[in-house]
Amino acid sequence: MKSILLSTAIVAITATFAAADGHSVVRMGTEGAYAPYNFINDAGEVDGFERELGDEMCARAELTCEWVKNDWDSIIPNLVSSNYDTIMAGMSITDERDEVIDFTQDYFPPTASAYVGAADGADWEGGVVAAQTATIQAGHIAEGGATLVEFATPEETVAAVRNGEADAVFADADYLAPLVEASGGELVFIGPDVPLGGGVGMGLRESDAELKGKFDAAITAMKADGSLNALLVKWFGEDTAQY
Repeated sequence: MKSILLSTAIVAITATFAAADGHSVVRMGTEGAYAPYNFINDAGEVDGFERELGDEMCARAELTCEWVKNDWDSIIPNLVSSNYDTIMAGMSITDERDEVIDFTQDYFPPTASAYVGAADGADWEGGVVAAQTATIQAGHIAEGGATLVEFATPEETVAAVRNGEADAVFADADYLAPLVEASGGELVFIGPDVPLGGGVGMGLRESDAELKGKFDAAITAMKADGSLNALLVKWFGEDTAQY
């Protein structure tokens, strides 16, 4: 899973080239650890809904794009530092993030976050709840009555429930659903769904208005011709929210 991490030197060289050449190569930053939005496949390549969507957006915008993997906790700082040009990483659009970076329109409608525990009676209200650091879910738990424990990766949040380190995990319902289904009853949804954020969008530097406009136009076209809905159904199922 870590096999496509680029060295600092390579990223710096690529960043210099792209900046000098006016986005002739657009570097698409992603986490590669949040299936089905984005993940690393058996060939060591970025895969998932956002890879397929991003490639199609680049084709429609007539842009040459390459994918760069970056850990979630530094994904915004490294965008701002020009180590890549976009973020496509299941990132919800929030007012707080919009103060630092810019967003396209959403390409995934606002959906619910959910709690998962190892038993129906797990204490999601006042117990220990795991969430990925720097997410809207972590912020929500921090403002409530539960004790927040943060982890760098989404896999670690679920592992914390499995090993008894946390009573529940709080994350995007779309991320948790296949894990619950595959768990054979070891994981169950508990508590209410919680609507958070303004949908998922592509993050860009605030100075890249022209690039944002190209990607916004591609998303608008894909919403209009139904191809975005087709990808949502392909990766998330018939019951997913659509445009």
